[in-house]
Amino acid sequence: HDKIDGAIRAQLSKVAHTTLLGLANVPSIQLARKLVEIAPPGLSKVFYSDNGSTAVEVTLKTAFQYWRHKPDPKPEKTKFISFSNGYHGDTIGAVSLAGIDLFHDIFAPLLFETYQAYYPYCYRCRYDKTFPACRLHCLRSIEEILDRRHDQVAAIVIEPMVQGAGGMIVSTPEFLKRVRELATRYDVLLIADEVATGFGRTGTMFACEHAGVTPDLMALGKGLTGGYLPLAATLISEQIYDAFLGDYSEQKTFFHGHTYTGNPLACAAALASIELFETNDVMDTVRKKADLLAQKLRAIGELDHVGDVRQLGLMVGIELVQNKRTRDPYGWDAKIGIRTINEARERGVILRPLGNVIVLMPPFCITEEQLSTLVEVTAASIQSATARR
Repeated sequence: HDKIDGAIRAQLSKVAHTTLLGLANVPSIQLARKLVEIAPPGLSKVFYSDNGSTAVEVTLKTAFQYWRHKPDPKPEKTKFISFSNGYHGDTIGAVSLAGIDLFHDIFAPLLFETYQAYYPYCYRCRYDKTFPACRLHCLRSIEEILDRRHDQVAAIVIEPMVQGAGGMIVSTPEFLKRVRELATRYDVLLIADEVATGFGRTGTMFACEHAGVTPDLMALGKGLTGGYLPLAATLISEQIYDAFLGDYSEQKTFFHGHTYTGNPLACAAALASIELFETNDVMDTVRKKADLLAQKLRAIGELDHVGDVRQLGLMVGIELVQNKRTRDPYGWDAKIGIRTINEARERGVILRPLGNVIVLMPPFCITEEQLSTLVEVTAASIQSATARR
């Protein structure tokens, strides 16, 4: 986009990079101010890093250290609650939170222990596939952990509204509200991993807005710079920040930093991207395109080997099954996701599979004609791939 191109060129004529190790740079200051302005109310401090995994690592270390610095310290609060099918990145702390065995089982000896609750993947719920019952079962799994272990739990870590890499699993605002309520009731922090869902992807600027909740910490990445440069940020509440203040000799500092934290070029790109949201009414465009996408996806839902179509905003997961009635999944040997995306490439469209789930995450600038092509090619590719089984 011309505006983002221009912002990067203008910044490049001033300085390409300065670290944030003991100083700041102008774009990082301006972007921090803007992020606080647009974030859910109550998130008033910004800590920069350079990708989603590092933004999540910052939330974990901050939460861990927070309980030691409080006026009434609780150093025993060292554990985290995460969710089945969750994904938070590929660094060790983020992997420890994960709920996808395929990605992370091999690294088990390196990881720290977490308590895992159920996320409402109702299509595959072992207990009750009706959404209200499935959701209540998942909420009970969180509450049972908190009943027994709340004195050990530092935070609950959740992908709000949509689990991305786990299969585009869509939850509800009510579920997120209840998780926020449980965190508050049991005196644990709530960490929202908005790396994939932030910056308009779900139809609101941040997914937490669907439920009207504010987490205690929020990790941002991906769409932050409009896709131009690596940049991430962790937003933190004033209460948590205040716990790190003290006399120099107390050494309460958060001793954590990255060389390219707050890179001026990336911050300039992010500022320009956010300004485009505000001046071009991007969110209204996203919502209209999401509605159009939902209409076009109905036909895909009728295909013989499509078991479930999940969508929120411009995030879509299409789950392919061997048997629509019994919901029997394809085995790994079928490579059905790979076969489908290869069919799509032959038709001029690049897609990505997550196992048996085909992912659609169209760019916000996609035209209505291109959106139609995307869905039509996806449908044709699914039919072709599944017919050959």
